[in-house]
Amino acid sequence: MTDMSGALSVFTPTQPLLLLGCGKMGGAMLDGWLAKGLDPKAAVVIDPYPGDALKAVDGLTLCTDGAWTGARPRAVVVAVKPQLMADAMPAVTGFSGAETLFISIAAGKPLAYFEGLLKAGTPVVRVMPNTPAAVGEGASALIGNTPCSAEDRALAAALTDAVGVTVWLEDEAQMDAVTGVSGSGPAYVFHMIEALAAAGEAEGLAPDLALALARQTVIGAAILARDSGESAETLRVNVTSPKGTTEAGLGVLMQDPGGLSALMKGTVAAAAQRSRDLRS
Repeated sequence: MTDMSGALSVFTPTQPLLLLGCGKMGGAMLDGWLAKGLDPKAAVVIDPYPGDALKAVDGLTLCTDGAWTGARPRAVVVAVKPQLMADAMPAVTGFSGAETLFISIAAGKPLAYFEGLLKAGTPVVRVMPNTPAAVGEGASALIGNTPCSAEDRALAAALTDAVGVTVWLEDEAQMDAVTGVSGSGPAYVFHMIEALAAAGEAEGLAPDLALALARQTVIGAAILARDSGESAETLRVNVTSPKGTTEAGLGVLMQDPGGLSALMKGTVAAAAQRSRDLRS
Protein backbone atom coordinates (compact mmCIF):
# COMPACT_ATOMS: atom_id res chain seq x y z
CA MET A 1 0.00 0.00 0.00
CA THR A 2 1.36 3.41 -0.95
CA ASP A 3 0.92 6.32 1.44
CA MET A 4 0.23 9.38 -0.70
CA SER A 5 2.51 11.62 1.38
CA GLY A 6 1.55 15.28 1.09
CA ALA A 7 -1.72 14.31 -0.57
CA LEU A 8 -4.02 11.83 1.16
CA SER A 9 -1.94 12.15 4.32
CA VAL A 10 -3.06 15.79 4.61
CA PHE A 11 -6.31 14.43 6.05
CA THR A 12 -6.23 13.77 9.78
CA PRO A 13 -8.80 13.17 12.52
CA THR A 14 -8.65 16.92 13.24
CA GLN A 15 -8.89 17.86 9.53
CA PRO A 16 -10.83 14.98 8.03
CA LEU A 17 -12.08 14.18 4.57
CA LEU A 18 -15.88 14.19 4.71
CA LEU A 19 -18.02 12.32 2.19
CA LEU A 20 -21.64 13.35 1.88
CA GLY A 21 -23.17 10.17 0.51
CA CYS A 22 -21.30 6.98 -0.26
CA GLY A 23 -23.14 5.07 -2.97
CA LYS A 24 -21.54 3.31 -5.91
CA MET A 25 -19.40 6.19 -7.15
CA GLY A 26 -18.54 7.65 -3.76
CA GLY A 27 -17.84 4.15 -2.47
CA ALA A 28 -15.59 3.40 -5.44
CA MET A 29 -13.51 6.50 -4.77
CA LEU A 30 -13.35 5.82 -1.03
CA ASP A 31 -12.18 2.28 -1.73
CA GLY A 32 -9.46 3.68 -3.95
CA TRP A 33 -8.34 6.25 -1.35
CA LEU A 34 -8.22 3.67 1.43
CA ALA A 35 -6.21 1.34 -0.80
CA LYS A 36 -3.72 4.16 -1.45
CA GLY A 37 -3.18 4.93 2.21
CA LEU A 38 -5.96 7.19 3.46
CA ASP A 39 -6.24 6.67 7.21
CA PRO A 40 -9.83 5.52 7.92
CA LYS A 41 -9.71 7.58 11.12
CA ALA A 42 -9.25 10.67 8.93
CA ALA A 43 -12.46 10.00 6.99
CA VAL A 44 -16.08 10.78 7.85
CA VAL A 45 -19.06 9.50 5.86
CA ILE A 46 -22.58 10.88 6.12
CA ASP A 47 -24.97 8.31 4.69
CA PRO A 48 -28.36 7.27 6.09
CA TYR A 49 -28.24 3.83 4.44
CA PRO A 50 -24.64 2.55 4.55
CA GLY A 51 -23.89 -0.84 3.07
CA ASP A 52 -22.27 -3.67 4.99
CA ALA A 53 -18.88 -3.06 3.36
CA LEU A 54 -18.90 0.55 4.56
CA LYS A 55 -19.89 -0.48 8.07
CA ALA A 56 -17.00 -2.91 8.14
CA VAL A 57 -14.27 -0.29 7.58
CA ASP A 58 -12.41 -0.20 10.88
CA GLY A 59 -11.83 3.30 12.22
CA LEU A 60 -14.13 5.08 9.76
CA THR A 61 -16.56 7.58 11.28
CA LEU A 62 -20.02 6.83 9.94
CA CYS A 63 -22.91 9.25 10.49
CA THR A 64 -26.34 7.85 9.68
CA ASP A 65 -28.38 10.67 11.22
CA GLY A 66 -27.36 13.29 8.66
CA ALA A 67 -25.07 15.31 10.89
CA TRP A 68 -21.38 15.69 11.73
CA THR A 69 -20.53 17.88 14.69
CA GLY A 70 -16.85 17.03 14.99
CA ALA A 71 -13.76 18.71 13.54
CA ARG A 72 -14.08 20.98 10.53
CA PRO A 73 -13.22 18.95 7.42
CA ARG A 74 -10.37 20.00 5.13
CA ALA A 75 -12.48 18.85 2.19
CA VAL A 76 -16.08 17.82 1.64
CA VAL A 77 -16.82 15.42 -1.21
CA VAL A 78 -20.45 15.67 -2.29
CA ALA A 79 -21.38 12.25 -3.63
CA VAL A 80 -25.18 12.16 -3.43
CA LYS A 81 -27.45 11.74 -6.42
CA PRO A 82 -28.50 15.02 -8.06
CA GLN A 83 -32.17 14.49 -7.22
CA LEU A 84 -31.30 14.15 -3.50
CA MET A 85 -28.99 17.16 -3.40
CA ALA A 86 -31.43 19.72 -2.01
CA ASP A 87 -32.25 17.53 0.98
CA ALA A 88 -28.66 16.43 1.63
CA MET A 89 -26.66 19.65 1.33
CA PRO A 90 -27.87 21.32 4.57
CA ALA A 91 -25.80 18.74 6.46
CA VAL A 92 -22.56 20.32 5.18
CA THR A 93 -23.27 23.93 4.22
CA GLY A 94 -22.17 25.01 7.70
CA PHE A 95 -18.62 24.02 6.77
CA SER A 96 -18.52 26.38 3.79
CA GLY A 97 -15.92 29.12 3.66
CA ALA A 98 -12.38 29.53 2.43
CA GLU A 99 -11.00 26.92 4.86
CA THR A 100 -12.85 23.95 3.37
CA LEU A 101 -12.68 22.73 -0.22
CA PHE A 102 -15.97 21.40 -1.60
CA ILE A 103 -15.69 18.74 -4.30
CA SER A 104 -18.78 17.56 -6.16
CA ILE A 105 -18.97 14.33 -8.12
CA ALA A 106 -22.68 14.75 -8.84
CA ALA A 107 -23.63 14.68 -12.52
CA GLY A 108 -25.42 17.70 -13.92
CA LYS A 109 -24.97 20.10 -10.99
CA PRO A 110 -22.85 23.11 -12.10
CA LEU A 111 -20.47 25.12 -9.97
CA ALA A 112 -23.04 27.92 -9.76
CA TYR A 113 -25.45 25.56 -8.00
CA PHE A 114 -23.03 25.05 -5.12
CA GLU A 115 -21.96 28.68 -5.05
CA GLY A 116 -25.61 29.54 -4.46
CA LEU A 117 -25.74 27.26 -1.41
CA LEU A 118 -22.35 27.97 0.15
CA LYS A 119 -20.75 31.04 1.68
CA ALA A 120 -19.10 33.51 -0.69
CA GLY A 121 -15.47 32.63 -1.30
CA THR A 122 -15.90 28.88 -0.81
CA PRO A 123 -13.63 26.95 -3.18
CA VAL A 124 -15.56 24.41 -5.24
CA VAL A 125 -14.22 21.82 -7.67
CA ARG A 126 -16.59 19.87 -9.86
CA VAL A 127 -15.40 16.38 -10.77
CA MET A 128 -16.71 13.77 -13.17
CA PRO A 129 -15.05 10.51 -12.08
CA ASN A 130 -15.89 6.93 -13.02
CA THR A 131 -16.15 3.64 -11.15
CA PRO A 132 -12.74 2.15 -12.15
CA ALA A 133 -11.45 4.53 -9.46
CA ALA A 134 -12.13 1.62 -7.09
CA VAL A 135 -9.16 -0.24 -8.60
CA GLY A 136 -6.96 2.80 -9.17
CA GLU A 137 -7.80 3.10 -12.87
CA GLY A 138 -10.36 5.88 -12.87
CA ALA A 139 -10.65 8.81 -15.26
CA SER A 140 -11.59 12.12 -13.66
CA ALA A 141 -12.23 15.50 -15.30
CA LEU A 142 -12.05 18.57 -13.05
CA ILE A 143 -13.07 22.23 -13.20
CA GLY A 144 -12.76 24.71 -10.33
CA ASN A 145 -14.43 28.00 -9.46
CA THR A 146 -12.66 31.35 -9.06
CA PRO A 147 -12.03 31.09 -5.26
CA CYS A 148 -10.02 27.88 -5.78
CA SER A 149 -6.39 28.51 -4.87
CA ALA A 150 -3.44 26.60 -6.30
CA GLU A 151 -3.45 24.61 -3.04
CA ASP A 152 -7.14 23.74 -3.47
CA ARG A 153 -6.58 22.61 -7.05
CA ALA A 154 -3.59 20.53 -6.00
CA LEU A 155 -5.62 18.87 -3.23
CA ALA A 156 -8.49 18.04 -5.59
CA ALA A 157 -6.06 16.65 -8.16
CA ALA A 158 -4.30 14.61 -5.47
CA LEU A 159 -7.58 12.91 -4.61
CA THR A 160 -8.31 12.00 -8.21
CA ASP A 161 -4.67 11.17 -9.06
CA ALA A 162 -4.75 8.66 -6.21
CA VAL A 163 -7.44 6.68 -8.01
CA GLY A 164 -6.47 7.09 -11.67
CA VAL A 165 -5.92 9.78 -14.30
CA THR A 166 -6.84 13.45 -13.83
CA VAL A 167 -7.57 16.04 -16.52
CA TRP A 168 -8.54 19.70 -16.03
CA LEU A 169 -11.18 21.21 -18.29
CA GLU A 170 -11.00 24.69 -19.80
CA ASP A 171 -14.76 25.25 -19.82
CA GLU A 172 -17.47 23.82 -17.57
CA ALA A 173 -19.65 23.27 -20.64
CA GLN A 174 -17.33 20.39 -21.54
CA MET A 175 -18.52 18.47 -18.48
CA ASP A 176 -21.63 17.13 -20.21
CA ALA A 177 -19.52 15.52 -22.94
CA VAL A 178 -17.16 14.12 -20.31
CA THR A 179 -20.16 12.62 -18.54
CA GLY A 180 -21.22 10.91 -21.74
CA VAL A 181 -17.75 9.58 -22.56
CA SER A 182 -15.89 8.61 -19.38
CA GLY A 183 -18.50 9.07 -16.68
CA SER A 184 -20.95 6.63 -18.24
CA GLY A 185 -18.35 4.90 -20.42
CA PRO A 186 -17.54 1.95 -18.15
CA ALA A 187 -21.12 0.72 -18.54
CA TYR A 188 -20.70 0.76 -22.32
CA VAL A 189 -17.55 -1.33 -22.02
CA PHE A 190 -19.20 -3.77 -19.60
CA HIS A 191 -22.03 -4.18 -22.07
CA MET A 192 -19.53 -4.84 -24.84
CA ILE A 193 -18.02 -7.62 -22.72
CA GLU A 194 -21.52 -9.06 -22.26
CA ALA A 195 -22.23 -8.84 -25.98
CA LEU A 196 -18.86 -10.30 -27.03
CA ALA A 197 -19.27 -13.21 -24.61
CA ALA A 198 -22.80 -13.85 -25.82
CA ALA A 199 -21.54 -13.89 -29.41
CA GLY A 200 -18.92 -16.46 -28.42
CA GLU A 201 -21.61 -18.61 -26.86
CA ALA A 202 -23.61 -18.39 -30.07
CA GLU A 203 -20.59 -19.82 -31.90
CA GLY A 204 -20.40 -22.79 -29.52
CA LEU A 205 -18.20 -21.69 -26.63
CA ALA A 206 -19.14 -22.56 -23.06
CA PRO A 207 -20.47 -19.49 -21.18
CA ASP A 208 -17.59 -19.32 -18.67
CA LEU A 209 -14.98 -19.69 -21.42
CA ALA A 210 -16.64 -17.07 -23.62
CA LEU A 211 -16.81 -14.62 -20.72
CA ALA A 212 -13.19 -15.20 -19.70
CA LEU A 213 -11.98 -14.59 -23.26
CA ALA A 214 -14.17 -11.51 -23.78
CA ARG A 215 -13.17 -9.97 -20.47
CA GLN A 216 -9.42 -10.51 -20.92
CA THR A 217 -9.55 -9.31 -24.52
CA VAL A 218 -10.99 -5.97 -23.41
CA ILE A 219 -8.49 -5.69 -20.55
CA GLY A 220 -5.52 -6.51 -22.77
CA ALA A 221 -6.63 -4.24 -25.60
CA ALA A 222 -7.15 -1.34 -23.18
CA ILE A 223 -3.69 -1.74 -21.65
CA LEU A 224 -2.14 -1.96 -25.11
CA ALA A 225 -4.00 1.19 -26.19
CA ARG A 226 -2.71 3.00 -23.10
CA ASP A 227 0.89 1.79 -23.12
CA SER A 228 1.86 1.27 -26.76
CA GLY A 229 2.12 4.92 -27.74
CA GLU A 230 0.10 4.20 -30.89
CA SER A 231 -3.29 5.66 -31.74
CA ALA A 232 -6.35 3.43 -31.47
CA GLU A 233 -6.74 3.68 -35.25
CA THR A 234 -3.16 2.50 -35.83
CA LEU A 235 -3.60 -0.41 -33.45
CA ARG A 236 -6.80 -1.42 -35.23
CA VAL A 237 -5.13 -1.28 -38.65
CA ASN A 238 -2.10 -3.23 -37.42
CA VAL A 239 -4.21 -6.16 -36.25
CA THR A 240 -6.41 -6.22 -39.37
CA SER A 241 -4.86 -8.44 -42.05
CA PRO A 242 -6.27 -8.01 -45.56
CA LYS A 243 -9.01 -10.56 -46.22
CA GLY A 244 -8.48 -12.04 -42.76
CA THR A 245 -10.82 -12.88 -39.90
CA THR A 246 -10.54 -9.49 -38.18
CA GLU A 247 -11.35 -7.67 -41.40
CA ALA A 248 -14.43 -9.86 -41.80
CA GLY A 249 -15.61 -9.02 -38.29
CA LEU A 250 -14.90 -5.31 -38.62
CA GLY A 251 -16.83 -5.31 -41.86
CA VAL A 252 -19.95 -5.86 -39.76
CA LEU A 253 -19.03 -3.39 -36.97
CA MET A 254 -18.14 -0.67 -39.47
CA GLN A 255 -20.83 -1.27 -42.05
CA ASP A 256 -23.05 1.54 -43.32
CA PRO A 257 -24.91 3.54 -42.13
CA GLY A 258 -22.18 4.44 -39.69
CA GLY A 259 -21.78 1.13 -37.89
CA LEU A 260 -20.44 1.16 -34.35
CA SER A 261 -19.18 4.75 -34.69
CA ALA A 262 -22.68 6.09 -35.33
CA LEU A 263 -24.13 3.97 -32.53
CA MET A 264 -21.49 5.22 -30.08
CA LYS A 265 -22.07 8.85 -31.07
CA GLY A 266 -25.76 8.41 -30.33
CA THR A 267 -24.99 6.70 -27.03
CA VAL A 268 -22.67 9.46 -25.80
CA ALA A 269 -25.04 12.17 -27.06
CA ALA A 270 -27.93 10.65 -25.08
CA ALA A 271 -25.86 10.51 -21.88
CA ALA A 272 -24.59 14.07 -22.39
CA GLN A 273 -28.13 15.33 -22.95
CA ARG A 274 -29.27 13.64 -19.76
CA SER A 275 -26.46 15.45 -17.94
CA ARG A 276 -27.79 18.75 -19.32
CA ASP A 277 -31.33 17.81 -18.27
CA LEU A 278 -30.18 17.21 -14.68
CA ARG A 279 -29.28 20.89 -14.38
CA SER A 280 -32.94 21.86 -14.50
